[in-house]
Amino acid sequence: MTPQRRNFYKNQLLALRRRLRGDVDRMTSDALAAGPASARSNRMPIHPAEVAGDHFEQELAIALASSKDETLQKIEQALERIEDGVYGICDCCGRRIPQGRLDAIPYAGLCVGCARQNEEAVADLYGG
Repeated sequence: MTPQRRNFYKNQLLALRRRLRGDVDRMTSDALAAGPASARSNRMPIHPAEVAGDHFEQELAIALASSKDETLQKIEQALERIEDGVYGICDCCGRRIPQGRLDAIPYAGLCVGCARQNEEAVADLYGG
């Protein structure tokens, strides 16, 4: 991989990291600070469905923030691979990750074949 291409991916990863950090921070603070019924100007919920809806929205926001946090961890690992000079090399088999995959998922640490095997192993583990 050329230094220019590596720089391109590094800039993409840094921009994605900034965006996701902002999303995670905002979602987490909104979900935790908002609390039940905050959208209704501090009035008490009058129906159990309102309480359940508020709870669901909080749980969903926390789950989405958690998912984005996992992606942030993958981005950090990709940035480390760039610094170590091994970006674009599959962590599992050591082969080059195709440019098309890196264009689609710049934080990918596995080639398509190894990613598929990894997903199948996880599915087998959980009976899927």
